[in-house]
Amino acid sequence: MDCCCFVVTAQVDSAVGEKEVGDMKKRVSIVEGDITKQKVDAIVNAANNSLLGGGGVDGAIHRAAGSELLEETRQMGGCPTGEARVSKGYRLPARWVIHTAGPIWAGGHKNEDNLLAGCYRNCLKMAVEHGAKTIAFPSISTGAYRFPLERATEIAMGETGKFLENDNILKKVVFVCFGERVLKAYQDAFEKIL
Repeated sequence: MDCCCFVVTAQVDSAVGEKEVGDMKKRVSIVEGDITKQKVDAIVNAANNSLLGGGGVDGAIHRAAGSELLEETRQMGGCPTGEARVSKGYRLPARWVIHTAGPIWAGGHKNEDNLLAGCYRNCLKMAVEHGAKTIAFPSISTGAYRFPLERATEIAMGETGKFLENDNILKKVVFVCFGERVLKAYQDAFEKIL
């Protein structure tokens, strides 16, 4: 699927505090499309704990990157939920793939919110540590792991906003949505939180 972009931006007001918020909002965009085609420094893989490929975004990234990605992730020894690991992008347009294992939804009683927040925090931190200036995220844990979409998007936007407040390395954070429902949830969270 080719990327069909819907970029969301904010007006910048003249007051200093509002200008800073507006500048931060300009660093975030929301698109509908295929994460494997994003021309960014790093893409995030919503992986399973083994990092050995799977379905959904994980499978698409492994297919697009080529067999070398699996060879590298085999050497990593997995990834605990909420943490992140970095590999090369191989045949992807992105230089890096940041793999994160999101939580499986269990009704909200197993620290799922904090684990998902950790996914975003750790991916953003690793992007900066590896010199990335642009990063693209899928909707982590909202597919097969059944994390409620609206709740997940609010966590994604909240963690991104907190990170960008204290960082001037990342120039662009892109949320790549699969389908209209996901796109609308991210747009709503963007307006509500950022």
